[in-house]
Amino acid sequence: MRILLSVVILFFSLTSFTPEPTIKLALLKYSGGGDWYANPTALPNLAAFCNSQLGTNLDVNYATVDVGSIELFNFPFFHMTGHGNVVFSDADAENLREYLIAGGFLHIDDNYGMDPFVRPAMKKVFPELEFKELPFDHPIYHNAFDFDNGVPKIHKHDDKPAQGFGLIWEGRLVCYYSYETDLGDGWEDQVVHKDPEEKRIQSLRMGANIVQFAFEAE
Repeated sequence: MRILLSVVILFFSLTSFTPEPTIKLALLKYSGGGDWYANPTALPNLAAFCNSQLGTNLDVNYATVDVGSIELFNFPFFHMTGHGNVVFSDADAENLREYLIAGGFLHIDDNYGMDPFVRPAMKKVFPELEFKELPFDHPIYHNAFDFDNGVPKIHKHDDKPAQGFGLIWEGRLVCYYSYETDLGDGWEDQVVHKDPEEKRIQSLRMGANIVQFAFEAE
């Protein structure tokens, strides 16, 4: 199910017309009362940025899929966000596990207050794995754009350093977790959070790196 972004870029560069977008980014819907629907303009802006900077042709209209749905397997990339509680049923956890093992990719972005809930939820998905902080030389920080100090800090929150964690299954990064940074807020329309343009560009570039890594990684 994994789609190689380099092949997509090559195809688009060789055509003399702009084909209809066939790939959508997707937002993960979950139970527990957390606002999984936060940052509604984030994914459209990220898709548009990837199209302009990476040469992709992503649909700017994202999909919303419940974590327990078989529809998960129709999308190569999921974004998950929120401020509060996250609850996965046994069936939800098994479905997400199968999706990620099969080649899917999940980006979790703590929108502030999500961390105490998302960690146990993901432990239910991969009880044998622990989130590991990724080194600054990891490829996710050095594909389309270079981030020599890892994931950039976008919002202050608790004023802790921004960190990027990963779940690695059989040598493959299947889940990237951006913590104490709030990339999704940086992806939103400028009028929403009034982030400085420099911060927004940093955030969108890091988002583009995550998307490119997800589509290219084997």
